[in-house]
Amino acid sequence: MQVLPSLNGGGVERGTIEMAAALKNAGWKSVVVSAGGTMVYELERLGVPHITLPVASKNPLVMFQNIGRLKKVIEDYNVDIVHARSRAPAWSALAAARKAKCLFLTTFHAAYTRGGFLKNTYNSVMARGDRVIAISDFIAQHVIQNYGVQEDKVVTIPRGVDCKKFNPAAVSAERIIKMASDWQLPDGVSIVMLPGRLTRLKGHELLIRSLARLKDRNILALFVGAGEGREAYRSELNALVRELDLEGKVQIKDYCSDMPAALMLADVIVSASSVPEGFGRISVEAQAMGRPVIATAHGGSLETVVDGETGWLVPVGDEEAMSKALEYALSMNSDERERVAAKTRQHVTEIFTIDRMCEATLAVYRELMDQAVSQ
Repeated sequence: MQVLPSLNGGGVERGTIEMAAALKNAGWKSVVVSAGGTMVYELERLGVPHITLPVASKNPLVMFQNIGRLKKVIEDYNVDIVHARSRAPAWSALAAARKAKCLFLTTFHAAYTRGGFLKNTYNSVMARGDRVIAISDFIAQHVIQNYGVQEDKVVTIPRGVDCKKFNPAAVSAERIIKMASDWQLPDGVSIVMLPGRLTRLKGHELLIRSLARLKDRNILALFVGAGEGREAYRSELNALVRELDLEGKVQIKDYCSDMPAALMLADVIVSASSVPEGFGRISVEAQAMGRPVIATAHGGSLETVVDGETGWLVPVGDEEAMSKALEYALSMNSDERERVAAKTRQHVTEIFTIDRMCEATLAVYRELMDQAVSQ
């Protein structure tokens, strides 16, 4: 049984569905519990049951009531392993699993912000599994150092990318042309793309200030998939663009229905996060599409970007280093770009595939089951 807050899009949700498909293909029976969402139909298409419960709630009373609800799901579906993927539902799932005397494991998706006693205790549920899956070595060390988990209980399993979907050969010229037309992109302009939510942590300001250093470049920076809202921050970014005389060189795109085609439009992808990413899915998807990545040198990026080969790692907050990396990336000739594209694609297909992620997770399930039988 996989438990997560909702199924409304995102890396955690996508990984849950991919794992549900892998379990079915391997002959296992599985069930997913969430508060529902737009991706439930994908489970229905797989023939995997979905149970809608208010597990996204952080209300202590609702979380307590969810214990009994989840225990009933465990009993109804004869669940052996409960796999929690987020903190609020994990507390209910842990208690339900212990009451039902079944195995409990977690996937630790991020280096949750540390705080006082209550905050740290709330986070700690993700470190209380019989096994703790970390999505990168960076997260694994975070878990061991901050939560006192024994090393042999922590397993690093990098997230996987759909290399069939994120494949240059699978993206038609028509899709690329449509995306460029929909976004009204000018011809003959170097495209720098920063995908991700419109939040200060993603480093939009750093990229804008770095672009200002490239005075003679014909550049267009696209902030893609930003989503609606955050109007105050959006206004700040627009004001900075005007202040640095970059009007016409930065555009915010709130929604993208075809991310593989969007990535094909870019000359370079930027991940400028000011806080460490647990993994950095966008960087890996970009490399799968043959695009070089410039990323800030911390967190999961240290494991997903090979500095000087599949992209460039720059110090956090360093405008000069970012601008130099941009200049280098945009100055590559076609032969150099082809060589980098081959390296980036190979890097992803060898390490960061869905099949590798799912098989490694199944191996953890099997190990736990074997241990339980032998005890």
